[in-house]
Amino acid sequence: MLVVVAATTIVLLRDQERASVDSAVLTVQERIAEDGALSLRASLDESVVDLQRAARSFDAAGGRSDAQILDGLDAAYDKWRGKAVIDAGRGTLLAASGETIPLSSVGERRTVDGVLQPKLVRLGTGEVRVLVFAPLAARSGAGPRLLVTSSSLSVPAPASGDTRAMSVLGPDGEVLAAHGPAQARKALGDAGVEFAAARGDGTGKAPSGSRAVRHGDIRWATGHGAIAAAGGERATPAQGLGLTVATAVRVDDDPVALSTQVFGLACAGLLIAVALLVSLLLYLFLQRPLLRLYVESRRVAHGDLTREVSAPRFGEGARIGRALERLRLRLLGTPHGVLPEPVRRRVGAGFVLALCAVLVLLWSAPLLFLVQRGDNTVVVPKRLVTDQQLRAETTAARVRKALAEGYADLAATAQTVGALKQDAADDLLDRMRKESKRYRSLYVVRDGKVTASSGDRPQDAAVARLQAGKVAQVNDSGKEPVIAAYAAVPGQKGTTVVGEFGPRFLVTLVSRPGMGRVHLVDVRHRIIAADDHEGFLAFDRLPGHGLDQLCQEAVRTRRSQSRVVRGEQTVITAVAPLQGTGATRELGWQVVSAQPGTWTTLPEYVAQRRTMLAGLLGSAAAAACLGWLYIVVVRPLRSLAGHAERLADGDLRTVLFPQHHDEVGAVMRNMEVIRRQIHEEPSPRDHAPHGRN
Repeated sequence: MLVVVAATTIVLLRDQERASVDSAVLTVQERIAEDGALSLRASLDESVVDLQRAARSFDAAGGRSDAQILDGLDAAYDKWRGKAVIDAGRGTLLAASGETIPLSSVGERRTVDGVLQPKLVRLGTGEVRVLVFAPLAARSGAGPRLLVTSSSLSVPAPASGDTRAMSVLGPDGEVLAAHGPAQARKALGDAGVEFAAARGDGTGKAPSGSRAVRHGDIRWATGHGAIAAAGGERATPAQGLGLTVATAVRVDDDPVALSTQVFGLACAGLLIAVALLVSLLLYLFLQRPLLRLYVESRRVAHGDLTREVSAPRFGEGARIGRALERLRLRLLGTPHGVLPEPVRRRVGAGFVLALCAVLVLLWSAPLLFLVQRGDNTVVVPKRLVTDQQLRAETTAARVRKALAEGYADLAATAQTVGALKQDAADDLLDRMRKESKRYRSLYVVRDGKVTASSGDRPQDAAVARLQAGKVAQVNDSGKEPVIAAYAAVPGQKGTTVVGEFGPRFLVTLVSRPGMGRVHLVDVRHRIIAADDHEGFLAFDRLPGHGLDQLCQEAVRTRRSQSRVVRGEQTVITAVAPLQGTGATRELGWQVVSAQPGTWTTLPEYVAQRRTMLAGLLGSAAAAACLGWLYIVVVRPLRSLAGHAERLADGDLRTVLFPQHHDEVGAVMRNMEVIRRQIHEEPSPRDHAPHGRN
């Protein structure tokens, strides 16, 4: 096994090829594309759910004209460019607001599990829109109606001056929407068909990937991520559109190559030497003594008592050999008083195994803890730092948008809940909470009293601090943060719909792979949510790495910040504030991320992880093999030594039988033959005046 580990070490520590773009940069592009796909999927699915919920609310309230329904949507949501109410049977327009919706594209609609699916349409201007549908109840004397909205495909826009392009690709690889410099968009368009072809096989798994592209002397790192259902979830309406988010960015940093082959060969050669030494120790101090005991015990058992037993010099073998010599003398009739007493030694077979383990650990421990370490001299590409900042900004935008969507849901509910009785209001809130899964409690407060509710018990602090039109952080201490959104009910002074966001809701928003440790902090830079890596303590301080200072700088400049912090380890840090207007404008929150360099795929850290893996394999091989030897050899050998000494002391009643068919078992069988000889054919000593059994 040690030879196999040596061969594996050569493979692990081979030279890393000089690629056109470092794998660390490529990996981040894939993550950025996945972030964009996640945001787009959430936005599209949210539009479907919001429109259906709004349609049900208007149907439940009743008495509203088509124009009033559209006015209610305008008051609650600003994410749709166009809205219309259509006669579902004849396809005629009943009311419209905002951008014109092409009625010719509304006719063909697809339904899955009773839900009208969104569809993509291209306008005469060449722009692409997403149409979302929701049925409205039919009125007397008229046919069924359909509520239709249109929206643009939104992709994260790159920062000003950045060479990044972001695009949304259709099922056939066609670019449906894009942002970024023309040159980057061209590089991205060339790879669009290949990205779209890789978007999936209908299994629900989100395929993603990255690759390097070269156009002339310019190197581009590209990545793509398909819109798909999250793990364990059913396919969503957005997945049916077959969209892929892709990104391309120019890379100016020179790729880093690292030579580790000579080091790997040296480690492998040293391990082979250790393996030979371990094998020699096991043969000299374990295998050979056992073979000698087998030969001697067989000789005595067969009646050859002329020669003294040749016993090993130490350990269990010495104990067994001396006991065997006592048994030989007893068979010869030697008086008991002159029988040699056994000599016990502390050093035994266990010590040999421990010595072998130490030899292997002397090889593996430096690989695990000392050599081939990525240190403060590692050069972190500027592109990695910039991309870490971009991902922090995308996360901040996702948090802001999710909170704003939560407020918009409450504002839409407030349009109709005031006209409902308590039971109907409870049912409406209960259905809304179950559909959105972002609230832990929903309730209506009228003149300081809760009149309708769903979910957990309302927090007293949230009820006492009604702030209509806002998303507010209710507390700044305690076991968990309380975040609530407040929407006033039109026409009913003192009546507010309140939604308290669940504690896991914010955690899911900031948890993204490949970002390191991500924290959401409040205006005092205290943690109110964090990713799932290590959990978090509510309102705790940020964990060093100069993150507090970086947050203060972001507040002072009102811009995102990023930098590489060097200390005990190299860490890529970034801070992005929740910028924007509307209900979340006064929160003052920030997304803070810290990515340890050891978590990236930079060549130095890849070599470090592979070196540690080689050391771990060596330790595991030693533990497995030596542990197996301890179980099947050392423990039975110790048991045999105890049985042999008791037999030499006169215990003739205990039957000796082997547990394994090996050298130890063979010696045990020979001891049983000797026991029977003594028990069945008493020696003359047993009849002597001074003899005793």
